[in-house]
Amino acid sequence: MPDVDLNLLMALDALLEEGSVTGAAQRLGLSVSAMSRTLARLRAATGDPLLVRAGRDMVPTPRADELRGRVHELTRSAHAVLRPAAAGLDLATLQRSFTIRANDGFVEIFAAPLVAAVTAAAPNVRLRFAPKPDKNVQALREGMVDLEIGVLGASGPEVRVQGLFRDHFVGVVRAGHALLEQSGPGKNAITPERYAACGHVVASRRGLASGPVDVALAELGLARTVVAVVPGFRAALAVASRSDLVAQVTGSFFHAVRAGQTSSGAATVDSFPLPVRTEAITVSQMWHPRFDADPAHRWLRELVLATCREPAW
Repeated sequence: MPDVDLNLLMALDALLEEGSVTGAAQRLGLSVSAMSRTLARLRAATGDPLLVRAGRDMVPTPRADELRGRVHELTRSAHAVLRPAAAGLDLATLQRSFTIRANDGFVEIFAAPLVAAVTAAAPNVRLRFAPKPDKNVQALREGMVDLEIGVLGASGPEVRVQGLFRDHFVGVVRAGHALLEQSGPGKNAITPERYAACGHVVASRRGLASGPVDVALAELGLARTVVAVVPGFRAALAVASRSDLVAQVTGSFFHAVRAGQTSSGAATVDSFPLPVRTEAITVSQMWHPRFDADPAHRWLRELVLATCREPAW
């Protein structure tokens, strides 16, 4: 079967709507002779005259009348396919499921306000938060994950990245811990030496016992004793709140947890600035470029950005 020139559909729609070769030519920006040649091709393709003379006018054949509605709908659909999709996004009727891969700290702080914002705007949209065991972007490439949230690692060159907010690490101990009781005006400050002398609990989803703090301590000729390694910030706080171990979590996570404790009663943990210098971190959202122009995905990215820039604690 020979290939069909889809441009003929546009020409046929114009001819049937205008009812004349001249009108169709003007509508499509063609010469009258070019449109006449196109009509000849259409007649050959359909096996029907389509338009015939009736005095000075041209009238459609029964076959042309039969085709008119179908041809118009086909051309309308073709135009819709080639039109940017954003204008057609209807959040009230959108039905879609998005998978967001993030660590427990992000989920604990931002999942509730993000779900509330999504539900208010698009009640038929579902969010699925997936655990983040590593920084591998393969799940983004394979379409298993719509958004990846976290600190940028060894990302693929094609992955899109947008910063959400900057964060820093703080030390955390139980309320009444000796490290805090012995510091303050007129007392010993929390020095690197006093900090390193404590036992520590480390949060690492990969089970690593050392990190930037250990590098900074080593530059001062110091080393800390890591007593326990747990998979996330929440577990680290739980251990620190019931022991003399010192934890290290992001400031955003601590303040969110502390706000919840304050509203429900006495706080069980306190924070302090780390006595060694560590770099601030940038938490970003990452996605595959296949979603760049997808209006629903763009809407989700904008909502995540807005949610992260509103304090959640």
